[in-house]
Amino acid sequence: MENVVTATVPDAVGLVGRDAELEVLRAFAGRARANGGALLLTGGPGMGKTALLDAACRLARSDGGARVVRATGAQFEAEVAYAGLHQLFLPLHDRLDALADVQREALAVALGTHAGPAAGGLVVSAAALALLREVARRGPLLVVVDDAQWLDRASARVLGFVARRLAGSRIGILAAARSDAESVLLHVGLPEHQVPPLDDRAAADLLAGRFPDLAASVRRRVLAAAAGNPLALLELPAAMTEGQRHAADPLPPVLALSDQLRRHFADRVRALPAATRRLLLLAALDGTGDLRALRAGSSDDGWLDRLAPAEHHRLVRVDLTRDRVELGHPLVGAAVVELAASGERQRVHALLSEVHAGDPEKRAWHRAEAVVGVDEPTAALLEAAADRALHKGDAVRAVHALLRAADLSPHGTDRARRLAGAAYLGADAAGRLSSVPGLLDEARRAHPDTAESLEMAVAAAYHLLKGEGDVDTAHLMLVRAIEDALDRGHAGGAVEQALHSLLQVCHFSGRSTPWNAFASAMDRLDAPPLLLSVAATSCGDPARMTAAVLDGLGTVIAALDAQTDPTHVVRTGIAAHYADRLAGCRPALQQVVRSGREGGAAASAVHALMILSFDAFLEGRWDEATRAAEEGVAWSERLGYQLIALPGRYTLALLAAVRGDERTVRSLTDEMVRWAAPRGVRTIEHLAAHARGLAALGRGDHEEAFRQGEVVTPAGRLAPHVPVAVYTGFDLVEAAVRTGRRVQAQAHVAALRGAELSRLRPRFAVAATGAAALVASGDEALRLYREALAVPGAADHPFEHARVRLAHGEHLRRARSPAAAHAELTAALATFERLGARPWAQRARHELRAGGPARRTAAGLTPQEHEIASLAASGLTNKQIAARLHLSPRTVSGHLYRIFPKLGVATRAALRDALSGADATAPTVSDVQA
Repeated sequence: MENVVTATVPDAVGLVGRDAELEVLRAFAGRARANGGALLLTGGPGMGKTALLDAACRLARSDGGARVVRATGAQFEAEVAYAGLHQLFLPLHDRLDALADVQREALAVALGTHAGPAAGGLVVSAAALALLREVARRGPLLVVVDDAQWLDRASARVLGFVARRLAGSRIGILAAARSDAESVLLHVGLPEHQVPPLDDRAAADLLAGRFPDLAASVRRRVLAAAAGNPLALLELPAAMTEGQRHAADPLPPVLALSDQLRRHFADRVRALPAATRRLLLLAALDGTGDLRALRAGSSDDGWLDRLAPAEHHRLVRVDLTRDRVELGHPLVGAAVVELAASGERQRVHALLSEVHAGDPEKRAWHRAEAVVGVDEPTAALLEAAADRALHKGDAVRAVHALLRAADLSPHGTDRARRLAGAAYLGADAAGRLSSVPGLLDEARRAHPDTAESLEMAVAAAYHLLKGEGDVDTAHLMLVRAIEDALDRGHAGGAVEQALHSLLQVCHFSGRSTPWNAFASAMDRLDAPPLLLSVAATSCGDPARMTAAVLDGLGTVIAALDAQTDPTHVVRTGIAAHYADRLAGCRPALQQVVRSGREGGAAASAVHALMILSFDAFLEGRWDEATRAAEEGVAWSERLGYQLIALPGRYTLALLAAVRGDERTVRSLTDEMVRWAAPRGVRTIEHLAAHARGLAALGRGDHEEAFRQGEVVTPAGRLAPHVPVAVYTGFDLVEAAVRTGRRVQAQAHVAALRGAELSRLRPRFAVAATGAAALVASGDEALRLYREALAVPGAADHPFEHARVRLAHGEHLRRARSPAAAHAELTAALATFERLGARPWAQRARHELRAGGPARRTAAGLTPQEHEIASLAASGLTNKQIAARLHLSPRTVSGHLYRIFPKLGVATRAALRDALSGADATAPTVSDVQA
């Protein structure tokens, strides 16, 4: 894998330079165990407060045997009263019965577990203190709150009340908050420890431990930019290319932020007024700390007032006595520059070139950055300025220079070349994207060769799609160029290439309307090329693929051995991807990757890696899929093409979903949707929904799984021009069945089985037939399960095959066929464990326990009844138990109705004591499998 860097570090490295803080935490833990106490950790974003909280939890558990309850504030819950208290007290719900009636009722209503009139804040606070003291009677208790600045005010007030009344208890309250944020806990008067930046030596040690091969010059830049911030020390190099880390490629004037740093710093800047951000941009790009730049950049005397919001949030410090301005942290400047539009940065550089008129070096640098620093405005010099801008990664500035160069070009050919270059670079993202077709029209008039004009359109559309994700502008450019070529009677290779580009644009749009122009152009061709024809169906509407189309695709695949064009290989691979025919493309795709690594077509190599990673995922080679996807994502980011990185993130999100890694699924899919939604790239949104739905199924949240499934396609319909719909059929039917939507489930089964692809290719046949078994009953269900599992080649996709076996085993167990159920469930469990599909393995284990030997507990409970009783005793609701065990809430309720008289209890609160008196437990997995 090339150039993939992650900022995850072992704990031993992650706490470099934090000996003093660890000592503070040890002393606090000792005081809290003995007599109660509270401590508030404060500091800027990325200072490692969360890592210190993690360390405190480990210390509390290992040194003092303390019970730990933990909550994390979240911005989206900040307006939800008692949301933080709900996180903290849900694990303590079983102790509510020990409270007085008034306190128990007050807390139950506040936490939303009981309906009734809301109690006053004092009553809820007193009840919270009483509950914590009750829990602490059994041993020390540590209450931990991270990101307290986002805690809802009601919860923060309760915690503040409790924290001031801990004397004589064995309760510790440890919270962390940003020092620049507003939080009730910051004003309660709690003991506070400010987490400082790392000192120079610790910062150097942390950086060397994670990036030992960093070039010395780059190391110095990172240390200066991070200013002792641990997160920045780990993330800034991770955001660089391998060439930049080794000083082979130049670093930008302002270091790029990673996604995590962007969340911490850019979000704070984004919330500021536009006028304040402009002043911060002046300060960041100037870099001298001289207030003259801010004064010069303001049209009136109110500039200092406009800077006040940034001062209030401690993003900047102003010293009027010394005429100095200082950013709160160097990364604030990086965030300001990153958020500014290219045109805005250009204007600020132009202004700074005048501010520094007396300093030739600074003036020349700012003039060059503003692309106004040429003394002789000739086309050649302007083209050189464009080259410098491209070298720095600023395509927008290069476009400005090329347009000016075109205006000065006397010869048609030079003018056409420069206009085409401007179009290729995607025109001006600050507002001139709509002019790209006009630029191409001008280029054609200057140099009227239609084939060359088509090539210009293809190049510009490629850059727009892969770099900017501007689907609509790329579509407009290509359609106009293709229609013009066809009107002139051209129908050769250039038209074919343009149609392939248009097909790709339509595919990523995920919408039907853009396909109309493609279909119209195809109808005008006398004999469309075979690959173009089959790819149009495979990428456009694979659910309606016919045997004839598959035969045509087979012909194209068979000819890959003699194919040397990497673009043709990749196009074939993409078409095969949706048709379950990737096996025949693997050798050619692997050769494209090898060639790209040796200096060949890099973009084609990235596409090939993405296809191969998804192929490996489907075939159960998950480690290989991870490596290929990570390499492809890193490679595409080095190329500057955001769109082609997203299919790799999709594969990584699917892998995280099937492995039960919820945090990674959320992170990856959120990133995909944030990028795709504003650009109208609906296919990426559909891919994100697929991964989210799969993750929801794994954790038993079938309602969410159904909702995500319908983001892709409504139940009962395989939406046209939504190709991922062919992969989500079984998921949507399972979610519908488990949420009681039987009509929708049956309708979607009919749609799946009505698609000819489900009869032609093994993977889709297994999914469609398995889905039909889910909605069937009795002997018909058993017949369908056997039919699905007997499809030739079904086991080549082990995860899907095992899911059908699991469903079959669940059906057999409920049909009172324990031996047959045991065989299917054991086989499914073995596959899930081999793959590392933890949520599904856990589900198979639950089924094996429930269907195990007919041993009963001393109280007469079956294994499944004992498990349900235990979960109910732990405080889970019927709905939560149902999700955990993949049952319906009604089934859980029925079991509890039978359990209560067996145990001789009348309430859920009495279940724990009744169960602890039983002299036997439910059988273990090993008992079941013995």
